[in-house]
Amino acid sequence: MTTLAICLVAAVAALHVFFLVLEMFLWTRPLGLKVFRNTPDKAAASAVLAANQGLYNGFLAAGLIWSLLHPNPAAAVQLATFFLGCVIVAGLYGAWSVSRRILYVQAAPAALALLLVWLV
Repeated sequence: MTTLAICLVAAVAALHVFFLVLEMFLWTRPLGLKVFRNTPDKAAASAVLAANQGLYNGFLAAGLIWSLLHPNPAAAVQLATFFLGCVIVAGLYGAWSVSRRILYVQAAPAALALLLVWLV
């Protein structure tokens, strides 16, 4: 992978670590309420679901980090392709089912990273 691709994959991984923290630990706190445009009551009622969603975002981040650390370049590209593809699908579904913002915050950076990964 090129340096630019590595940087973008790392940025997507960092975003998903941030999502994990927001959804698992800050969901009912002021930052989580602001980011997700939730009311305290709605956040409290959905906190367990959000924590589960945050855990899945952590798995996506872990897979992307694995792709960055893998010693075999061909395997690293395959891992990055798989996990970026998962991020894109999740982002597209989120944009369709929750908010169009997810398309720009989650799916678009992953799609750009995937394009750069494939331009090896």
